Parts: sequence; C-alpha cells; structure tokens
Amino acid sequence: MLCVNTAFTSFIPRKPTCVFPSKSTTPISCTLQGTVAEPKSTAAAEPLLLNAVRGVEVERPPVWLMRQAGRYMKSYQTICEKYPSFRERSENVDLVVEISLQPWHVFKPDGVILFSDILTPLSGMNIPFDIVKGKGPVIFDPIHTDAQVNQVREFVPEESVPYVGEALTILRKEVNDNAAVLGFVGAPFTLASYVVEGGSSKNFSKIKRLAFSESKILHSLLQKFTTSMTRYIQYQADNGAQAVQIFDSWATELSPVDFEEFSLPYLKQIIDTVKKSHPNLPLILYASGSGGLLERLALTGVDVVSLDWTVDMADGRRRLGPNIAVQGNVDPGVLFGSKEFITDRINDTVRKAGNGKHILNLGHGIKVGTPEENVAHFFEVAKSVRY
Repeated sequence: MLCVNTAFTSFIPRKPTCVFPSKSTTPISCTLQGTVAEPKSTAAAEPLLLNAVRGVEVERPPVWLMRQAGRYMKSYQTICEKYPSFRERSENVDLVVEISLQPWHVFKPDGVILFSDILTPLSGMNIPFDIVKGKGPVIFDPIHTDAQVNQVREFVPEESVPYVGEALTILRKEVNDNAAVLGFVGAPFTLASYVVEGGSSKNFSKIKRLAFSESKILHSLLQKFTTSMTRYIQYQADNGAQAVQIFDSWATELSPVDFEEFSLPYLKQIIDTVKKSHPNLPLILYASGSGGLLERLALTGVDVVSLDWTVDMADGRRRLGPNIAVQGNVDPGVLFGSKEFITDRINDTVRKAGNGKHILNLGHGIKVGTPEENVAHFFEVAKSVRY
C-alpha cells in the first residue's frame, strides 16, 4: 500500500482517506488528515538514503533532486546578485556551504549534494576554463593533439581544490546524519567531450573525429581523467561525502559499441579502484538519455543507476535486475504542472520502482524557472510516501 500525507511534517492521524481502483479493496494512495505534529530532530543512526541503497528495509524511498541548489531558488538568486561569477560561488568554502544548505534548510531532502561543477578539477589539471553566464563552459585551449594531452597534469585535489574537502567536512557536521552528504564527479568521456569540443556541443563532431581517426590520443586523455577522477572520489569520501554520483552526461552520444570502448572500461576502472579503497561508499551513475545503454551501465559495477525520464521506471528496474538500486526518474517538466499532477507522477514512479533500493529523484536537474512552491510540494509528498 502506498500512502501519501498532504503536509511536509508528520501528522497525528484521525482517519485516513484512501483512493481505491475500481473493483478492488487495495488502496493506491491515502491521505492522512489530522493535526500537525512537530518533526523529531533526533539524528538517525544511518541516513535513510544509505540504508535504501544497501537494501535495508525502509519505510519510504529517500528523496533529493539534482540541481536542488540552484537558480529556481530566490535565496540563490540573491547570492548570484552579490557574487555573479559561478566559479567564485563554487570555489569559496563559505559560499559552497551556504548554497549547498539552502535546499536543506527549506525542504530537508534526504541527500545534500555539494554545490560544485564537474569541470571544477580542470584548472588543477592544467586545462584553463571558465563558466560564462549565458554561454556555459568555455575551454580556452581545446585539446586535439598528443602534445596537448601530455601537458595535462594528474589531478591532486588536496592541492587544487582544498575548498571542496573543507566544504564537505562542514556539511557533514551541519547535516549530522539526518541526510546523506553527496559528492560528485564527471566521468572521463563527458569531461573529455568538454575539453575537446571547447565547451558544450550539439553534435559532438570534434570528439568523434578524434575518437574515430586518432583514438590513441583520446584514450590517453581518458586515462588521465580516469586516474584523476578516481582520486577525486576518494578525496571527497575521505572528507565527508557519504555517496558520490558520477555524471556521464554525454556518454549516451556514443553508439553501444563505442560506449564499450570509450566509456565503459574507464567507468569500470574508477569503480573497481574506489571499491577497493572505499568498499562501503555507494556510487551512483547518471547518464541522460541512457535507455539504449542501461544493461551496459550495470556492467560498470556501480551501486545505483540514475534513470532519466525517457525510461519507464518499471522497465528500467526489470532491465537492470534486482541487485542494482535505481534513482529517479520524474520528468523535471512535471514540476511546472499542478500539485495534483506532481503527486500522481510521484506515486506512479514509486509504485513502478517497487519497495526498496530506490532513491526518488528527477530524471535530470531542476529547470530554471521552476516554481519554488512546486519543489516544496514535491518534497512534501515524497516524504509522506509509505511503502
């Protein structure tokens, strides 16, 4: 039975009102109506998100949202007015902590993700870049030759991004195991796509030209990113991250056979190495538009596969098998709909994911312009779900 409260805080129920499908005695949703009780502030022994990923029996799916700290929040917009540079906001300990905690203070998600960017390590690898408002990432000297790859340094996070470790440590203290603190990194192929293309791309012609005509150069670059991102995950875990998400956003631009050459082996190498040093660290893998690659994503050895909204959750669960947890996968556009519509989509996703080993999330990041009150409603309903 799936029951949904209508308020964010816990209720002292009087009488549940349930919705039944025709000719059935089993309710598909329930609304508990009563007086609002103050939420308890005691910290759980282990965050709900970690228990769910590990297959421990939980009463509801944990919930957090990609880009939950961002431009849809008025409080974030205020910070942007004072600090217009994204890199300044994401490379200053105090600002990183403040922005990361903004959704925590308002919505109390079950995951608090570090405010950062997958390109943050590039400067420490001798790849100059910036993130320009209205344009996005800009790589000042795109990499196309073997000589340029040789100039790429191995990333040493302790030296290049000490603010990341400091911020994660502070976040752990602030959240105090009432939620899981999440770190994240970019996957090798996705990072290579940015630095070869010179920024975002629509057709990925430059990296495909490199892959299909001078693959040795691309493989050398991918290996450098693999070694560096492995070390970055370990660094984040050592400084407070309780789970880490790997974003391979552009790997789905590859055909399955090319994914097996230019992405899969490097993801496996990262995950195998991290599992040796941090065997209890859950690793989440997200690749947008991954419907054609799901079974291959499972081969990486990752703990959680994050589905985008183009994959039916029930189909995704079936294709991935029972041993891998799933994350997602409500369409971010749903948050522009009515509260009733949002509620229905949450119920549908949770029902299709089944009981346990599911992290409720969107299928991509929250879109700019999303009504903040609809995000609040998403969390209210999600945290009221009961298996």
